[in-house]
Amino acid sequence: MAAAQGAQVTLEEISVTSPSPVQPARVPGPGSAAAPTGVAAPSLGLLPVVTDTFSPVTVVTRDQIARDQPRTLGDALLDRPGIAASTYAPGAASRPIIRGLDNARVRIQENGIVNGGVSDLGEDHAVPVNPLVADRLEVIRGPATLRYGSGAIGGVVSAENNRVPTYIPAKGYSGQVTTGYSSVDNGRLGAATVDAGRDGIAVHADGFKTATDSYAIPGGIQRNSYTESQGGSVGLSAIGDRGFIGAAFTHYDALYAIPGGEAEQARTRLTPNQDRFLSRGEYRPLDGPIEVIRYWAGYSVYRHDEIGIGEDGFEGRQATFKNREGEIRVEAQHVPVFTSFGKLTGALGVQADRRVINTQLEGFLPKTDSRAGAVYLFEELEVVPGTRLQAAGRIEGDRLRSTAVRFPGDYLPVEGEDPLRYALTRRFAPKSASFGVLQDLPYGFVASLNGSYVERAPTGYELFSQGPHDATATFEIGDPTLKLERARTVEASIRHGVGPLRFEATGFYTRYTGFIYKRLTGNLCDDDFASCGTGDELRQIVYSQQNATFYGAELIGQYDALPVGNGFLGVEGQFDFVRAKFDDGTNVPRIPPYRVGGGVYLRADGWFARVNLLHAFAHTQIAPFETTTAGYDDLRAELSYTKALDPAVYGASEVTLGLQGRNLLDADIRNSASFKKDEILLPGRNVRLFLTARF
Repeated sequence: MAAAQGAQVTLEEISVTSPSPVQPARVPGPGSAAAPTGVAAPSLGLLPVVTDTFSPVTVVTRDQIARDQPRTLGDALLDRPGIAASTYAPGAASRPIIRGLDNARVRIQENGIVNGGVSDLGEDHAVPVNPLVADRLEVIRGPATLRYGSGAIGGVVSAENNRVPTYIPAKGYSGQVTTGYSSVDNGRLGAATVDAGRDGIAVHADGFKTATDSYAIPGGIQRNSYTESQGGSVGLSAIGDRGFIGAAFTHYDALYAIPGGEAEQARTRLTPNQDRFLSRGEYRPLDGPIEVIRYWAGYSVYRHDEIGIGEDGFEGRQATFKNREGEIRVEAQHVPVFTSFGKLTGALGVQADRRVINTQLEGFLPKTDSRAGAVYLFEELEVVPGTRLQAAGRIEGDRLRSTAVRFPGDYLPVEGEDPLRYALTRRFAPKSASFGVLQDLPYGFVASLNGSYVERAPTGYELFSQGPHDATATFEIGDPTLKLERARTVEASIRHGVGPLRFEATGFYTRYTGFIYKRLTGNLCDDDFASCGTGDELRQIVYSQQNATFYGAELIGQYDALPVGNGFLGVEGQFDFVRAKFDDGTNVPRIPPYRVGGGVYLRADGWFARVNLLHAFAHTQIAPFETTTAGYDDLRAELSYTKALDPAVYGASEVTLGLQGRNLLDADIRNSASFKKDEILLPGRNVRLFLTARF
């Protein structure tokens, strides 16, 4: 009885909205932006497990973000099963990798709209999304990605917040302030969010600022790894009985350095800057066949300069990347239809987007104009209580226009001849479909089985890249003849989300036809194609296609073993791996290592304590021209205390103060999925002090 009572004290509901357009009808009102969808929020370190979605969804909640204080999405997610990070510039340019897939196959979005940066073009580019002001992060894998397009074939990372307000707080206002300090890099940060409203008008404001020095590694300092970032947002919505409509403006800018290799020697640093407009709304008709109509629209203007010492020996701007991107999505959910087979619910959606990329000084990619339009349909059938079926389909039309180059077959220059350049427009029509079963089992377990067929169109940089990318020390060559990439996936999972045992286990198998990847040719180049084969600065990379097979598993769980006060002493564990091979027997490049971890935690009377060890095995299954990566042990610990306060006296309703340690063994940690893993170490021993107040 004590265990059940403790679980009731610490569990609360959290909405998860990204995996499917089929959502319960919502009535915006005080204190609730969305109807609950069966996820346990990890109050005081509880593991959140989503049990009512057809594909597993990884959730990082606001509470966890406030304790971890990540500066990038990669930092926030890299130790979750099935997820790694690029860690090209730790704390600044670190993009999530899902099941060994990144860049063009992982869509990063904020509030349903693509993030609008150029992090997919190069691992040295930051994602212009700061997780410190997010209410939660959602990572979607499997068939649910059909909602967002072929660029999400590997998964979706969604930062969700209330920048476009969707509710009026119960007291008329609410907010959170967090600050912290990290020892490994003299890191300082602060972030604040506030929501307020009355009489049908809601407002939101947030802001953040972070700064670090170059971080420490075992035995020294990782030079040229300093960072800083700042930004914020303001939003306004009108909320009524039948829905809401709102808009927000967001600004982001940063400065960060690239450690390791020639980038470090040239003191290379990047200056991302983005302005972003977002609007969203929802309307629920009183009658008729449509239950809910929702829309999302966004437009962003992004630019970054790459500054450092050039070949002339002088410091200055070496390259500029610009990206203008707009997207709109509209979904109409029909009223439930009661058939002889069961209750049928579903939604039809349309999506359109356009992206224009420009580069200056660096001939890495010519101006590229990409457009896409799509229609998709999700239908769910509840056959009997506890048994649900889902079918989904999507068809796109993609058009990409730029300047292509016809390189020699061996990618080495021919004396007296320059490669032919010509204008080219490529058109694709990717088609995708999925089917899933979600089944309630005895004792609170839920099982799912999904199958999907997904096609992905090549991106502009996979087709048209044609020159040096100095920050990544690569000479990149696209292939303008690339075909559609096709993936056939089977995925099975079992989950348990409430009570003393919380866990999820997932296994997947994906067969790719025409998998597009960066192939190291073994040639070295300088800053033009004529130097390829005789240069010594840049590794030549060619975008190529080959059939491949990916398979793997992800497991994470917690068990509240012994009641302590109003909480528990418990144990936790995790395991994940991905194996990826081409049909010719070679390995896919830059795959994360196998990992296993576990520990103990105490959650009671406002206190939370944890000791946890994550072990990564040595990565020896390498691609041609790659090197092996040693394993490592990451010992983590945390101690925090949360206390409820009287707002009339203190102004805040709750405060959390704590310490968190990472890499406490001061181990040499190298990331096998990173281009920089032979040049840099990840941060050494770190102790973080954090403080969060809620009001």
